[in-house]
Amino acid sequence: MSSPTLFPPATARDTVRAWALAPGWLACGLLAAVFVFDPVVPLWAQYLPLALSVVLVGLPHGALDHLVPSRLRGEPATRRSLAAVGLLYAVLGGGYAAGWFLAPAACFVGFVLLTLAHWGQGDVHALVALAGGDHLRSRPQRVLAAVVRGGFPMLVPLVAFPEQYRRVAEAVVAPFFGNTDLLASAFAPRVRVAVAVGFTLLVAAHLALGYLRRSGSGGFRRDVGETLLLGGFFSTVPPILAVGTYFCLWHAARHVARLVLLDPPAVDALSRDDVGVALGRFARQAAPLTLVSLGFLVALYLLVPRPPTTVEGFVGLYLVLIAALTLPHVVVVAWMDRVQEVWSPRAA
Repeated sequence: MSSPTLFPPATARDTVRAWALAPGWLACGLLAAVFVFDPVVPLWAQYLPLALSVVLVGLPHGALDHLVPSRLRGEPATRRSLAAVGLLYAVLGGGYAAGWFLAPAACFVGFVLLTLAHWGQGDVHALVALAGGDHLRSRPQRVLAAVVRGGFPMLVPLVAFPEQYRRVAEAVVAPFFGNTDLLASAFAPRVRVAVAVGFTLLVAAHLALGYLRRSGSGGFRRDVGETLLLGGFFSTVPPILAVGTYFCLWHAARHVARLVLLDPPAVDALSRDDVGVALGRFARQAAPLTLVSLGFLVALYLLVPRPPTTVEGFVGLYLVLIAALTLPHVVVVAWMDRVQEVWSPRAA
């Protein structure tokens, strides 16, 4: 069998775009429009998307990492490849989880930066493979695109909603008796102004380069539309709700599409416009390790010095689990990027 290429088959491309890209566009656009009117939304409702992500695409979207190496080679999974990914998770994920018990505030900062890189990484793949992003003609330009795309969910809420951002930080480090005073300087007005100015310049540079290198494929127009949409979304929607919605319907949905496109029977189903079969295969394959991850969450609850007692606290602890799982997951996705030449200008 040959290894999968970066681009989906033409017969499956439109179907993939419909369910991998459109839900994120619709959800972000609708919420941004609603929150222009500053509605009052209970805190429990804001946490709902993050809570649902435990079983709906959030945890599951990384639950097929053990199958990725073999599928990239177009071969059945082997014990060696399964063991390699298992060892990767044990060493990196376990080590990062242990770090939270020693330096939770520093680990939180690391999680923010890691998530920025990873969510940007995922969006670059989607831009190139699904959205016709042939205006991204060099590796530095794609790196800039990744920083911009990952910066929207991680940096814009810091500028627009500093108190809520700080509240999330406190919920994440609280089970470890962490002290967010170490992070206080990040919420100072001068720092937020510097972040706002610097990030705005990066966004402007990204769009200007894209304009200069655009073609007639429509990829640049999609990039502009998504960039403006994400800017408006994270500027107006409270960060807890915004990040949870983005995680489920934008980032995770796009990664699930990428995984489905590595599975030949699922690609055949998509070519017949049978999305249910393709996603059903993914759900069945992801279920076992999703359940294992839930077991890790229970173990983490039993191990932390101060177990949470509120919805906010439980979600904070869940984010720590996500952090521990994200580090090895980023390595797996980086391997996917390398094999599929996501960062190569030749790929566009």
